Amino acid sequence: MMLLLSLRSPKTVPTLPSKTQSLISFFFHTSQPHLHQPPSEIIGSPSRVQKLIASQSDPLLAKEIFDFAARHPHFRHSYSSYFTLILKLARSRYFSLVDHLLLRLKTQAYSPSPALFTHLIKIYGEAHLPHKALRTFYTMFQFDCKPSVKHLNRILDILVSHRNFLRPAFDVFRDAHRHGVAPDTKSYNILMRAFCLNGDLSVAYHLFNKMFEREVVPDVESYRILMQGLCRKGQVNTAVDFLEDMINKGFVPDSLSYTSLLNSLCRKKQLREAYKLLCRMKVKGCNPDIVHYNTVILGFCREGRAVDACKVLEDMASNGCLPNLVSYRTLVSGLCDQGMLDEAKNYMEMMISKGFSPHFSVIHALVKGFCNVGRVEEACGVMEEILRHGEVPHRETWLTVVPGICEEVELVRMEEVLKEIMKVEIKPSTRIVEAAFGLENYLIKKIHASKSRRA
Repeated sequence: MMLLLSLRSPKTVPTLPSKTQSLISFFFHTSQPHLHQPPSEIIGSPSRVQKLIASQSDPLLAKEIFDFAARHPHFRHSYSSYFTLILKLARSRYFSLVDHLLLRLKTQAYSPSPALFTHLIKIYGEAHLPHKALRTFYTMFQFDCKPSVKHLNRILDILVSHRNFLRPAFDVFRDAHRHGVAPDTKSYNILMRAFCLNGDLSVAYHLFNKMFEREVVPDVESYRILMQGLCRKGQVNTAVDFLEDMINKGFVPDSLSYTSLLNSLCRKKQLREAYKLLCRMKVKGCNPDIVHYNTVILGFCREGRAVDACKVLEDMASNGCLPNLVSYRTLVSGLCDQGMLDEAKNYMEMMISKGFSPHFSVIHALVKGFCNVGRVEEACGVMEEILRHGEVPHRETWLTVVPGICEEVELVRMEEVLKEIMKVEIKPSTRIVEAAFGLENYLIKKIHASKSRRA
């Protein structure tokens, strides 16, 4: 039988109607009670009550059962009942009731476990309530419950995710030793990352040096956080020096550290240094992956050095890394931008042969490049190739190639070229229809011009 409860404010302590009381009493015993049975036996054991509370899906009903049992003389809830009910209410966001139960825990001299505060801090963090998470952390001291470094790191993580709580996070970190908690490497990393993202690189660097004073050993992430902070400030050369210091101290930089450095070097147009760093990666214990290669390829292409980008792509296979769609797409676009159309076409054919689908921007750049230099038949060849492989040229690509055909050849020859292209099966998704209107208008003008000349 379902218990129908009226809506209650979470700020008030609910009370049970008499009918609900009798129903709850029914749950507390398995046999018909004797007339003179003591109240504590009617309620059942604290363990039984805890199981009943835990079985409730409605947290408010669980709270009413808890209060109903607590009102009986000589009955004392187990800590497990408090623990179960507090978490059930917290997960349903009845935070005022949670505060009330914590107060009862203290007045009745219970000793909460650290696990209770671990869960509460996590729940407040997920609810984006950093102030309540911080208050819960300090509540631990009121119960003489010593927080662990895991509690410290969890509260730091929550606080630094809110920019306005960066200072309170630093205060918690600074006072940790006074409360008997020794920050570990993760604690320092959390704060260093937060200050780097906030632009306070000097504070992050100060924390890094403090690690050595406190005999806390930094890890690869510690170095990476500072290197990324330096890169954001445009101090990429200092970041590279920091990398060398890291290697000299026996650390092996991870893939993400190299990604940050390569990206920053390329953006600063220090392409030679980027390529040297890429080549040294394998020697230093980190095999370059596709992200590293594509970063350098893009860097060369942006600076009009597509030939060097081709060399990087050719080096990939020898290092056990195969080019992907992004590699070819970036390279073809870079070659087109420099007018190296034949090389671009070769790489486009290579990427198609390897099963990659060229992006419409690559196709358009190649077709437009050929049309701009009067090589319309090569442009048609590109169109024929991509149609054969089931690719769909963009509307702008058709509008680029059609006028080129009309300008370059007579109408008879134009018809032959178009027939050659149209031999390829055109699917419903092929966007040649979008260019038809423009083609029709162009041909009408061409015929009228021809008649005027004959007249």
